[in-house]
Amino acid sequence: MKKISLILTLNLLITGIIISQEHSNNLPSVDIKTLTGETFNTGDISNDGPVFISFWATWCKPCIKELIAVDENYIDWQEETGLKVYAISIDDTKSTSRVAPFVNGRAWEFEVLLDVNSDFKRAMNVINVPHSFILDKDGNVVWQHTSYSPGDEDEIYKVIKKLAAGKEINH
Repeated sequence: MKKISLILTLNLLITGIIISQEHSNNLPSVDIKTLTGETFNTGDISNDGPVFISFWATWCKPCIKELIAVDENYIDWQEETGLKVYAISIDDTKSTSRVAPFVNGRAWEFEVLLDVNSDFKRAMNVINVPHSFILDKDGNVVWQHTSYSPGDEDEIYKVIKKLAAGKEINH
């Protein structure tokens, strides 16, 4: 855990993004956009239970498969664990206009945000997508995973259930 924090801190110093102390969690504080164009600060990502963050793009087939699998289970997972999901699109300015129609066509129930300049992606040290994180209720990254294969959602849910039950996550 200390290693992840150190890497994130060093990455933030290198990219010039400063973590705001006014936010209660440990995520970098970066301004990104909602699907309606409003500014959203990533330091405001919070929940009384587990949080699942997935970096994705409309051109990434494994990303879409992961988010479809999460969406298929989201309502049940939310009811059982209090889970909140944020899907962070890294589509650039050329393809960002496709994100809202793409998401609306799938009727995803979770929050979708746009990281057009990849500021949050860099701050979280994301190299390739899909790259997913699970945070505890205090905003600490307790689990992360890159890539997606069918069935990975089962592992994701096991971690979420452990967190919701107050158990410690061992990597």
